[in-house]
Parts: sequence; structure tokens; C-alpha cells
Amino acid sequence: MLERPDPDALLAQMKEDEHIGGRGRLKIYLGMAAGVGKTYSMLNDGQEAKRRGEDVLIGYLEAHGRVETEAMAEGLERLPLKSIQYKTVTLSEFDLDAALERKPALILVDELAHTNVPGSRHKKRWQAVEELLQAGIDVFTTVNIQHVESLNDVVAQITGVVVTETVPDSMFSEADEVELVDIPPQELIQRLHEGKVYIPDKVGQALTSFFKKSNLSALRELALRHTAERVDQQVRTYRAAEGSCEPWHTKDRILVCVAPNKLAPRVVRSAARMAGALHAELIAVSVESVRQAGLSEADRMRSIEGLILAEHLGAETVTLSGPDIVAEVMRFAQARNVTTIVVGKPIRPRWREIVFGSVVDTLVRASGDIDVHVITGQDDVGTPQKLALSRSQPHDLKGYAMALGVSVVATIICFGMDAAIGHIERINLVMVYLLGVTYVASQKSRNSAALAAIVGVLAFDFFFVDPKHSFAVSDVQYFFTFGVMLLVGLLTSTLTARLREQTLSASHRERRTAALYNLSKKLSATRSRIEIGTFTAAKVKEVFGCDVGVLIKSRATGKLFSGPESESKFELKPNENAVAIWVLDHGKMAGNGTDTLPGAEGTYLPLNAENESVGVLAVRWEGNAVRDPAQLNFLDTFANQLAVAIQRTNLAKDSHEAMIQVEKERLRNSLLSSVSHDLRTPLAVISGSADQLSTSQSITDPRDRELAKAIAIESERLNRQVRNLLDMTRLDAGSVELNREWQSIEELVGSAVRRTEKLLCDHNVTIAIPEDLPLILLDGVLIEQVFVNLLENASRHTPPDTQVTISARSLPSSVAIEFSNNGPGLNPGDEDKIFEKFYRPAPNAPQGFGLGLTICKAIIEAHDGSIKASNLAPAGVSFIIMLPKADNPPEVPNG
Repeated sequence: MLERPDPDALLAQMKEDEHIGGRGRLKIYLGMAAGVGKTYSMLNDGQEAKRRGEDVLIGYLEAHGRVETEAMAEGLERLPLKSIQYKTVTLSEFDLDAALERKPALILVDELAHTNVPGSRHKKRWQAVEELLQAGIDVFTTVNIQHVESLNDVVAQITGVVVTETVPDSMFSEADEVELVDIPPQELIQRLHEGKVYIPDKVGQALTSFFKKSNLSALRELALRHTAERVDQQVRTYRAAEGSCEPWHTKDRILVCVAPNKLAPRVVRSAARMAGALHAELIAVSVESVRQAGLSEADRMRSIEGLILAEHLGAETVTLSGPDIVAEVMRFAQARNVTTIVVGKPIRPRWREIVFGSVVDTLVRASGDIDVHVITGQDDVGTPQKLALSRSQPHDLKGYAMALGVSVVATIICFGMDAAIGHIERINLVMVYLLGVTYVASQKSRNSAALAAIVGVLAFDFFFVDPKHSFAVSDVQYFFTFGVMLLVGLLTSTLTARLREQTLSASHRERRTAALYNLSKKLSATRSRIEIGTFTAAKVKEVFGCDVGVLIKSRATGKLFSGPESESKFELKPNENAVAIWVLDHGKMAGNGTDTLPGAEGTYLPLNAENESVGVLAVRWEGNAVRDPAQLNFLDTFANQLAVAIQRTNLAKDSHEAMIQVEKERLRNSLLSSVSHDLRTPLAVISGSADQLSTSQSITDPRDRELAKAIAIESERLNRQVRNLLDMTRLDAGSVELNREWQSIEELVGSAVRRTEKLLCDHNVTIAIPEDLPLILLDGVLIEQVFVNLLENASRHTPPDTQVTISARSLPSSVAIEFSNNGPGLNPGDEDKIFEKFYRPAPNAPQGFGLGLTICKAIIEAHDGSIKASNLAPAGVSFIIMLPKADNPPEVPNG
């Protein structure tokens, strides 16, 4: 029968296979150092993709003067580099905007770890690659192993060189493919001598520093391991998808079973040494089962200490639960593709293994293709588990008293039965004593039940077996009766006690499950963060029996404040608050029972939501006992539930505020639309009357004529503001329909300049538009309004005699129109804000509603274009409009 697949594993596989939102595919060419051939391999694959008919573009190539590399790039389209002025020099960088505009199917971007010139959109090139991937463009890129962020300190220790340009490990985990480009160190050194890596002047220095053979060998091993780890992760994913139970020996993975005895530390250390020698992953497992239910507190602590030791040695620790130890271990081993299981040798007496079974023997038989290593030790190292009779509490006085009392009651009942019936078969009296043993076993310990069985045998012999009132036996067959009675009594007591322990264990698991269910149910119905914290604190205290405090992060200040206060208020102490703040900032558990800040009174768990930590769960345990890793994991589950609930309340509040903002915006737009319509008629009358007065021959006084002219100018300005309000409300309502026609950008710019010539009369306006600029399919009226708004914006925000330049250029799939000036420029951070509705850069800014640029952005985006603002060096502002080209435009008329 096929084993039912794990739903969680299937869900994880579905998420792994899903390609989010049309994201492009990323392939990384990884090498141990410069010169191994990463760029050459990337170009070779690019040429192969081009032969398959793909649209391939070289976004950035660093050939270092290598003839073979340049030859391999021939025939591939190259994107022109972007020139950026930095201090007194002009540097060339990868042009991200042009690449996004060109949008090839595949782009080749060399040197992923490169740091961009200050002033670029992104600080690092890998951030630009991320944007390309988000745009749905496939990317091939190269990187050396020394640039991997997590290996930065390792590389520095090996080579003595601190690498400042790094790439986050997430780039590798998210990559669709990582190809290792590898050559032997000696061959790389030979290439260095031949001048194929650096120019001859740098070869000597390189050979005595970074490119020493020892360094290259170590870096090569790092690259091989890094690639192998990624491949192993892929193998595990494929194996899970195929539902395979047999181990694939692609990578050594060792599982060590931590038993509750003194041999546990020796077994863990031996497994750690084995894992270190094989460079294998180590997993430590402890199983909670009925066989261990009667363990003493000392034995239970040995299991906990074994898990803690395994954690300190770098192992992953897992606590399993189930009635069958071997079945749970094998199920977990098959799921994790374990290749070797390490266990300690049996330390119980051999007869007990024969009677009760041996975990080690059963595990060896069930292991299949998994190797099992049994670790031996001296007899005094391990403490044999005691017999079932002695595993309970050594001084269960109440249980012993019950055993004696039940035996007396059973004897009295037997006397009554014997007297009432006359002469009853002695086997029936035995049943009464066995019933008493069963009752004691169901109520008390196994020791008490065993005592009841022994006392029952003795009482039966003394009172009912001839010769009576003595322990002598006249009939030899009664020895068999006594033996069977004792064995049945002991077996019954053992099975009954085991059933009771199973019931207690199941009850414990049920309480844990019920606690989580009740917590999630209550949290889903609670909206207040304080109420959520109060209920969670009460539930944690109920389940774990510890003092609890919930510290919630303020969204306004980012600081922690106390939700429900703990009874002892330990979390309010300054030193404890410092631990809580550290946990909030780093998103990791710390405090008592952990390796981080273990001197704290409490244990602090971060409330990690999807994108941030929303608070801290603080607990203080009773006494100073070592914390069970399984207990901490269970507590972490409570913390995760609490974090999700708090984040949900935050999102609900954000949603409510957003709805209010939308309603306010809708009401404001309605009001502005109504007011604007009502204002247009009187404004038209005022403007027309003022124009007539300013030109009327009946007005002879120059001052009156100037006043009329001022009225005309200001009414026209107010009319433009009202028109902007109307345009904005129409755009927000989505009632604007584009009347697209083939338009000449040069004509639209000329018309906009004529409409604003009065505003720009004291500015120097220059137009530089090529004659062969293609026609664009757009709404001429709206685009002309965009140009007017940009020119009006320049007139208001720049002083007289400012140079205003309007230029345009044709790109492969769009036309770029630039409005620039050498005025004072934008405030830092205002490049995006100036397009927001009603935004004004400063309180003393020129009068206006702050809608002109907002309207520009809305119109351009309605045309599937984009508009961006940026400061120019040394002064000035540039607005660049990108309008997409349409297919088959008509020819531009001459003249």
C-alpha cells in the first residue's frame, strides 16, 4: 500500500514550483577567482540562446582585454553604457533604464557584485539585476566565490584580503541555475603568467598575494562546496516530489538517536566527529514514547542535555513523538534522506531485550539501505535502565498502602465467597486477587501493582491452600498456580500501567493541540492588540506554568511597550528590556536557556511576522532547570501564532485607514469638481472683461491699464488652476478617454511653448528635436497639456534668465522627451514626491495646488509611458518622459 504523501511537503513543493508573477529566470556563473572563464562561458551560452532564436542583449561586459572573450561576444547586440559624472571624472555604468526599455528575452550582465557609481539608482549591480528579473527578463551573470556574503569572513581568513563587494546569499537561493566554472589552480596560474587574467604589470603582485596556489585551492573548495550544497537542496526537492522513501546517497546526512541515559553525550560526540570527517549534515533526534514514560527526572534530563549538546555541536535537533520509537525514527530518516543512523549500544540486560524487545536490533532490521552505526562504551559509562518494577517513584507510600488494602479487601471477599458457597474452586479466588492487582495498576504505580500481586499470592497460599495458615504446600500443583498467578499479576500490572501511561501521553499531546487550537480560535476573533497579548499570556502560563509578558512594538515610535503586565513585572527591568530590544532588532531568541545572553532572567522570543518583528514574547521559568528544546519549539509556535494575530490587527487597521482615505479622496474630488465647474463661468467673464479693459482706448490712465492687465494675468493663472482641478478629478474618476492619433512631438512642443510664452518671457528656451523623430500614436491635446504643465512648472520654480531646454531622442521601442533647466534643483528625496497630489516642496513655494505634475504623470501613464525627475550636476532639474512607439508609423512629412 502506498504511503499517503505529507500535505505540508506537497504544499511546499507547489510553492517551490510556482514562478511568481512572471519573474525572469536567473543563471549565475560561479568561479573560484577571476580568470577561470565565467564570462566566456556566459557569452558562449548567450550565443547558443541566440542561435535558438532568442532575443539576447549584452547589458554589461567586462572583458579585461581578453581576446578570446571579445571574440565570443561578436554578433551579440550590446547595450550602450550610461555615462555618469562623478566628481571630476566621467564613468560608464550599466544602463538599467535602457535595458528595461529595450526589454530583451535574455540579458547578459557581467560582475554581479559590482558597486555602482554614486548617483546611480541602485548602490549594487545585483539590485539592478533584481529589477530586471522582476520585469520578466532572464539574466545571465557572473560572480566569484569570495563575493558571497556568508563566506566573506572565511575568505578574509584564508587570503588575508577583506572583500568589500558582496552579494547576498538570497541571490543564490533564488537563482534558477548556478553553474560552476572550474579549472585547476595550476592552470589558472599559468593563464595569469600568459597575461590572460591581468596586465603583465600586476601579475607578480597577484601571484604573491591573492593568487597563491594555497589560496586558490581553498577558494576552489569553497566554490565546489557551495555549489554542492545547492545541488543537494535540489536533489531533496526532486526526491520529495517523487515520493521516494529509499535514501539517495548524493550527500552524507547523519541522524543520531539521543537516548535517555548516560551514554547519550558519547553517542552525540561520536556522531559529530563522524559528521565533521565526512562534511555531513548532522541531525539529533529524541523520541517521546510509552517506553520512556516511566523514566525518572534524571534520565529525562539526560535526554534534554544530549539534545543541547548536539545543538552546541552544530546539529539540528528534533523531538519526535509516537508509540513506536523505531517507526518514528525511520519515517523521519526517510523524509530527510538520511544516509547513516548512529545509536548507542544496548545497555539493558540481555534477558530484558529478549522479553521486551531491543530498539537497536529492530532499527538495524528496519534500516534498509540506511547504514546503522552502533557506538560502544565502557560498562560504567552508561546507566542501565532499571526494570519496569523500579522505574517509578521509589517511595510511593500511598500506592503501597493501597496495594496492601486492596489485598486485604480481596482476601475478605474470598472468605465471604468461600463461606457462602461452601467450597469454591480455588481458581475462582485467584481471579479476585487478579482483579485487585488490575485495580491498583490502574490507579497507582507499577511498583504498587507488583506489590499487590506478590501479597495476593502470599495471602492466597496462607488462607486458602492446604495446609491453611502456613506457607507450606501439600499439593505440588499449587506451585504452578502460584507462578502463573504471580506472572499474570505482574503482566497485568505492567500492561495496565503502560496503558495508563499511553493515556497520559495522549492526553498531554491532546492538551497541547487543544491549547493551540483554542489560541488560534480566540486570536482570530480578537481585534485589539492588548486583548490578543492578554489572552496569549494567559494561555502560555496555563500550558507552561511560567510567568509571561508580551511586549508589543509601537508602530509610531518603533519602541516596545508592555501589553498585559507580568505578575512579577520582570520584563520591565532595564537589563531585561535591553535583552528584549536585542531580540526585536535581530529577530532571534535570546535569554535564559539559550546561547545568546543566557544570564537574563527570562527567555525572549521574537514575534516575527512576514516582513518585520512586531513584538517580543517574554517568559520566566520556575527554577533554573535546563529548558527542553522541544518545549522551546512548542513555545515558539505560540509566539508565531501571536505574531500573526498582531500583524493581522495591524493590517486591519491599515485597511480601515486606507478606506477612510479613499472615501476622503472621493469626497474631496466630488467637492473640487463641483467647485471647479462653478468657478469657470465667472472666471471666464472676469478674464474676458480684463482683456477688454487692458486694450480699451477709453482708459487713458496708465495705472488703470496696468491694473486691468494684472487682473487678466491673474485670472488666467486661476483659470489654469481650476482647469487642473477638473483634469485631476476626471483622471481620478477614469472618465478620460484617449483620442489617439499620429502626432509630431515637435509640433506639440512648439504649440506648448507658444501657449506659455508669456510665462517664459524672461527665460531662455532652447528646442533640440531631431527632424527624423518618428510620429507617436497619442492624444495630442492631453500630451500638449503635459508639456504646458512642465513649462509652467519651470517658469514658477526657476529664477529669470534660467536656461530651459527641450530635447527628444528615439530609442528602440520608445521616444524620450526631456525638459531640463539649470535652476536650483529639487530637494533630496523629492524626486518621487513631487508627482504626489497636492504636494508642495516647501511652505514658501510659489502658489499653486500642487496638481500640475500629478496630472502629467497620470496622462503619461494612461499612454503606457513613464515620467521621472532627477537633479542635474552641478545644478538643475531634468524631467524625462518615455512614450512607447507604435508599430508601422507613417513617414514624417518633409518641411
